[in-house]
Amino acid sequence: MPNCFRLLSLLPLIFLLACSGPLSRRPGSEIVRPTPLILVSIDGFRADYLDRGITPTLNALAKSGVHAEYMRPSFPTQTFPNHYALITGLRPDRNGIVANTMEDDRIPQQKFAASNRKAVEDARWWNDGTPLWITAKRSGLHSGIMFWPGSEAPVHGSHPDFWAIYDQKLQAVTRVDSVLDWLALPADQSPSLMTLYLDTIDDIGHHFGPDSAELDAELRIVDATVRRLVDGLIERGLEHSVNLIIVSDHGMVATSPDRVINLDEILPGESARVVSYGVVTGIVPRPGHEREAESILLGEHENMQCWRKTELPARFHYGTHRRVPAIVCLANHGWTIASQEYLARKKHFSLGEHGYDNEDPDMRAIFIAHGPAFRSGVVLPPFDNVDVYPLLAWLLGLEPEPHDGNFDMLAGALKMSRPTETNEVGTTPP
Repeated sequence: MPNCFRLLSLLPLIFLLACSGPLSRRPGSEIVRPTPLILVSIDGFRADYLDRGITPTLNALAKSGVHAEYMRPSFPTQTFPNHYALITGLRPDRNGIVANTMEDDRIPQQKFAASNRKAVEDARWWNDGTPLWITAKRSGLHSGIMFWPGSEAPVHGSHPDFWAIYDQKLQAVTRVDSVLDWLALPADQSPSLMTLYLDTIDDIGHHFGPDSAELDAELRIVDATVRRLVDGLIERGLEHSVNLIIVSDHGMVATSPDRVINLDEILPGESARVVSYGVVTGIVPRPGHEREAESILLGEHENMQCWRKTELPARFHYGTHRRVPAIVCLANHGWTIASQEYLARKKHFSLGEHGYDNEDPDMRAIFIAHGPAFRSGVVLPPFDNVDVYPLLAWLLGLEPEPHDGNFDMLAGALKMSRPTETNEVGTTPP
């Protein structure tokens, strides 16, 4: 694969286009270009937001296409772990992004956090998983990735073909228009896989709470953003030529300053070090204080529960990765874990939070699929978000990497499930 780059300006963004080899071919055949796939993530969109009657575009897509009763996020129900689970098919304990904030003894003097640009761009944090855009590139397909977690790092030595440094201020309509512009590129440059990340529902949910008027107003705006995407496809005559999947990473729970577990009152600072506060709190006992920390934390607490990482509930599929702290504490529904110093650093107390038990109904995510590959009027029973990955790979005709998903959970969404012959969307399913 040629090692060359050129800059492509799309609206105010600068995206990197890596010069790659030819598109994938079947032996003895012409180039195979799968039906383009757009994967949209609406961060923090709780499944029951669709029931509020203020998202007509999303509801129409769900009704005329495929949607799930709900999609179950991976634990912990945080943004970075779940976005990487969706795009790698590996749960956080296997994809390495075990939390929004984490540490790794193999990456000393660098703490991973969304605000730490150096860490976000360091591939060592991401290399435990193989995002689908890397698999696509290895097969000769182009990808255009709009702000998906992991896309800013050269995972396994490579970036997506089109990508940009995350800019929270970039308006959603501009993001949509950039994706639509990718579709207008010449066939040998246009991406087969595209992602679009919309973050405002999560932001408003944190700031004002999931039951606020502000959240409802933002739901209407985001629905209009999706309408812009759909209208753009129609205007280009692509409404029957692009597969569209819309997901979220987690839901949101209303919180309050009156429901805070002050860890300062429970755990002496000399006995343990806190890696990250919040709904899920990771704690590392200080050398020589292991028994003391465990005796305090592993006991009974009114509004949280703590476990050794090796003793977390099996249904979490969590606790074996080296980045999971020795002790993990989980707040009860509506509660958060903090310290006085942590609260003092926050400019505004979050009135909505996530990270809770992934079986909590308020953590449920959405799944909507629409396009030529999908049936109409299908409602799927609940499934795990890692099940999306093998579907994405199948739609692109790619051999998936090892993953935790189950293709059968979503096969009923397809017009042709489990075909024995190759078809228009790629190849036989995994």
